Amino acid sequence: MVKKAELRKKYKALRHKLDPKDIEECSLAIANQLLKLPIWNYSFYHIYLSIQELKEINTEYILNILSGKDKHIVISRSNFKTGTMVNFLLTDNTVIKKNSRGIPEPVDGIEIENTTINVVFVPLLAFDRVGHRVGYGKGFYDQFLGTCNPEVLKIGLSFFEAEDAVEDLNPNDIKLNYCVTPHTVYAF
Repeated sequence: MVKKAELRKKYKALRHKLDPKDIEECSLAIANQLLKLPIWNYSFYHIYLSIQELKEINTEYILNILSGKDKHIVISRSNFKTGTMVNFLLTDNTVIKKNSRGIPEPVDGIEIENTTINVVFVPLLAFDRVGHRVGYGKGFYDQFLGTCNPEVLKIGLSFFEAEDAVEDLNPNDIKLNYCVTPHTVYAF
């Protein structure tokens, strides 16, 4: 079992070593793996917009799939004072700007209630074999997921495979239903 802080350090370092070609190839492979999941009969899909500087998975490929399947795409804006996110429908008129922390976010738009969302693609640094995820440590997604419908599908996206176990879990941590890597689909 490994502590979250150690996992954050390890996976930030591993991500840092990825070159742009690796990121694009792995991001495309993850998007293709998602097509194998039984998740495409829903309407509202929440997805995060990638922070390129942190070498996150390029979610443009997933956005293209969602758009091609004519799904309602939901993106969020973070409030760092309250630790909450407000969700907006992504439309042709949505203006995206990077916030002070480099996170691409909608400026405004049509607000979507958390309970309306059916599927959430969740960012993470690491995850374990039973669906616990390790994020950046601010708790935004755990708080957000706690306000969603209990049946919402939570899908982690990772460049790397599962760890055996995360040691220092918090009672507010919300487990994933799936985690998708370039080579594996984990179901929990």
